[in-house]
Amino acid sequence: MNRLTLELRRHLLAAVAGLLLVSSCRSVEPVALPKAAPMPASFSSAADSVSIADQSWRRFFADPNLVSLIDSALQANPDLGIAVQRVEMARANVLVARGALLPTVNAVGSAGVDRFGNYTMNGIGNYDTNLSNNIEGKQRIPTPTPDFFLGLRSSWEIDLWGKLRNRRKAAVARLLASDKGRQLVQTSLVAQVARLYYSLLALDNELVVLGKNRALQERAVEIIKIQKLGGRATELAVQQFTAQLLRTRSLQVEAQQRIVATENELNRLLGRYPQPITRGKPIGEQPLPPQISAGIPASMLLRRPDVQQAERELLATRADVDAARAAFLPSFTLTPYLGLNSYNASVLFNTPASLTYGLVGGLAGPILNRNVLKADYRRSAAEQREAYLNYQKAVQTGFEEVVTNLRGIDNYRQMYELQQQEVIALNKAVSISNDLYGASYASYLEVITAQRSVLEAELNLTNTRREQFLLLIDLYRALGGGGTEARPM
Repeated sequence: MNRLTLELRRHLLAAVAGLLLVSSCRSVEPVALPKAAPMPASFSSAADSVSIADQSWRRFFADPNLVSLIDSALQANPDLGIAVQRVEMARANVLVARGALLPTVNAVGSAGVDRFGNYTMNGIGNYDTNLSNNIEGKQRIPTPTPDFFLGLRSSWEIDLWGKLRNRRKAAVARLLASDKGRQLVQTSLVAQVARLYYSLLALDNELVVLGKNRALQERAVEIIKIQKLGGRATELAVQQFTAQLLRTRSLQVEAQQRIVATENELNRLLGRYPQPITRGKPIGEQPLPPQISAGIPASMLLRRPDVQQAERELLATRADVDAARAAFLPSFTLTPYLGLNSYNASVLFNTPASLTYGLVGGLAGPILNRNVLKADYRRSAAEQREAYLNYQKAVQTGFEEVVTNLRGIDNYRQMYELQQQEVIALNKAVSISNDLYGASYASYLEVITAQRSVLEAELNLTNTRREQFLLLIDLYRALGGGGTEARPM
């Protein structure tokens, strides 16, 4: 009988070993990713290794009022605070992944009771044991049988194939990605605050332009009314000049409302309720850098937080795939225990008689119904492909933004110079039309047209100046500028 039992155990162990070997041989292949297209070596024909994004935002923005606003936003902006908390959550996930590599040890105190039937192995065995002459007194097994345990139990999965290490690697990569996500929020926040600030300066300048033209038009209405009384103008001319004045006044009200909305939006980014925003010099007096350098694309990849975040996510998904592949292989777990065990509470602390310890090592591998593991692998593989495409998208988007803004800055500089000449010419036209109208060589419609043209030209000049600053800010952000000097929340 014993020989038969040994043979049965030997065959069983061989079958288990064979099944584990089969499960390990059926591991899945790694994910194959397509080859990426090479990125151009420079943004333009005039390549320069120096970039404006190398400067911190404190040096890049010369206006002290703007620097103060950005400083306040970095301290109190809710979106940046949320990004910081996401970093903390990712850091907690790293601790979880690291803890999975270490054994767990639990302090256990348990008490139970069993009543074995008379026709069971334990019941008959206990009854027969109590009749033995080798035991006496407290060694006898009571019925029902209590079970008391006080000690330590542990479980430790030995990471044979790197499954747990890859999960830790993925958690660390996602921690770094979340920190880059925080930097991405910061660069966007710096750019948003600067854009709204220069938009406010442009709106202020629009009010100045509208006020100047309103004063001229009010004077024109007074003159045309006097001329009507003298029989030199008609009521139609009076109404035309009045309508133009009313349009200018309505544009003033509209500009004032846009200023209120822009101030409130800026205050929201600063994490505070609506209040006046202190401005610096008018937008026409704000300096623009004489030369713009973007650097080389490779340096942009090292600065742009969205590209770095996508790269870390790609590394994390690659580790996830490796962990999912390792899950198909057999796992080895140790479960030791050490403590005091007795069926009699009065002798539980009678050491070493009640001392008990043990160690169990188990090797387990999936054989049948591996759909959960297959689904996890497919999900991880799809996430890795998605992360790869997101990385390529981030690189291409960054390159496109830099090139677009570089060309835009150059084009709008030319536009601004031409519009300045246009404003000078139209102001001369207004003066000439007034003189000709006074000498009866021009109609009132020509005067109105000249005044309307110069108003539109001056407003266009202000908008072009604003676009110059916005393009410069967007280029600074597109190159990865503004992500340093983070403030603790």
